[in-house]
Amino acid sequence: MESMDKIAGLKEILELDPKNSFARYGMAMELANRGETEAAITEFDTLLANDPGYTAGYFMAAQTLAKSGQNLAAIERLKAGVLSAARTGNSHAVSEMQAMLDELER
Repeated sequence: MESMDKIAGLKEILELDPKNSFARYGMAMELANRGETEAAITEFDTLLANDPGYTAGYFMAAQTLAKSGQNLAAIERLKAGVLSAARTGNSHAVSEMQAMLDELER
């Protein structure tokens, strides 16, 4: 029930402010945690279309895709994420995503 309350609250925020990156990311994460992969990826896609610099979105989208066996899509998301993180100077995110990318490309 708690997860449903979170999703309802996030939906309310997003109705008022569809480009609220924090709420969109939260929605994607809640859906991913519930195993609703397609809905989560749709939210991650919307997040990144609205806010391409939201680096964590790439990494978590890639993890969600990889968990569901969609490794090629995860690799593409990681490559985009590494570029985004490099543009913003987020070396920690670059190294995390590069490590996952190296693992998936084996």
